[in-house]
Amino acid sequence: MSGDPSRPTDCSEVLGHLYEYLDKEMPDVDSAKFQEHIEECRPCLAEYGLEESVKKLVKRCCGHDEVPADLRAKVLDRIDLIRGSGSGQAPAGGGAAPPAATAD
Repeated sequence: MSGDPSRPTDCSEVLGHLYEYLDKEMPDVDSAKFQEHIEECRPCLAEYGLEESVKKLVKRCCGHDEVPADLRAKVLDRIDLIRGSGSGQAPAGGGAAPPAATAD
């Protein structure tokens, strides 16, 4: 998708950061540029509106499910393990995928 070439912010750049903006994880300076762009660019505004609607729908339909406490604890333990290893990867044998099944 391409917008008006005279715009200082490229549409592909804007759309590449769409969820960062929707999730309010974008720095204020970038957020202001993003907002300005989507207010002036119809294709980006349409894409923004669509993604915002999908995000709201998912939240409304799926946002009520409780995460089982044991699953949450396992995930947090795994994150701590990975962070502690310093390599970004779990140690060998620690929850690795099982070997592929062989045909008999």
